[in-house]
Amino acid sequence: MHSKGIIFDFNGVLYWDTPLQDRAWQQFATHLRSTPLTIEEIAAHIYGRNNRDALEYLCGRALTSQEVEVLGGQKEALYRQICLDDQDGFHLSPGAVELLDFLVQHDIPRSIATSLEKENIEFFRQHFQLARWFAQKHIVYDDGTRPTKPAPHVYLWAAALLGLTTPDCVVVEDSPPGIQAAKSAGIGCIIALGRSHPDAQMTVESLGEIMSKELFFYTSCQENLNNLLH
Repeated sequence: MHSKGIIFDFNGVLYWDTPLQDRAWQQFATHLRSTPLTIEEIAAHIYGRNNRDALEYLCGRALTSQEVEVLGGQKEALYRQICLDDQDGFHLSPGAVELLDFLVQHDIPRSIATSLEKENIEFFRQHFQLARWFAQKHIVYDDGTRPTKPAPHVYLWAAALLGLTTPDCVVVEDSPPGIQAAKSAGIGCIIALGRSHPDAQMTVESLGEIMSKELFFYTSCQENLNNLLH
């Protein structure tokens, strides 16, 4: 199986922040409704969802755009502070830098497709220096114009921005809604990070493992040199 490009989820994939997101949502849920979320609620209504979906679940009603903006801003400010306070874990996930450098070296198209909103994307672009590997136009985030995962729209859009069809792409995901979105988009190879999933073609424990698998069409620098010399 050889693909032409790769699309990454961000939370839980490029950045292992699941416990931090859980903490932020638990604190915010307790603030909104006086009770924390259960594990089942987090799995069903938080993971892979955008703020509108999660907040409307917590509030038990449809919210106006202004309400989503205000409440979402409060929750995300809390989340960003929790990230900054976690000094030991505030970095890209194990193997990510090595994999991303490999992709750049071999000119393999790459994108991020995430449920994060713009302010959080800018926060991570600054602190993790994402421009080193990703063009800003190739980062698909929640701008309010597309349905969130498990709908396929973010992966359809990310593949199109790379100039690829979805069967030519690899997606790396950690959540069931994200994997469902990738499957619905017709992604050619779905990699589950951390735990297996019936709709994923393979499972890895860290992004560094992806470099050991023959996934991509590319020509190495040495092959290019040999072609020029002969």
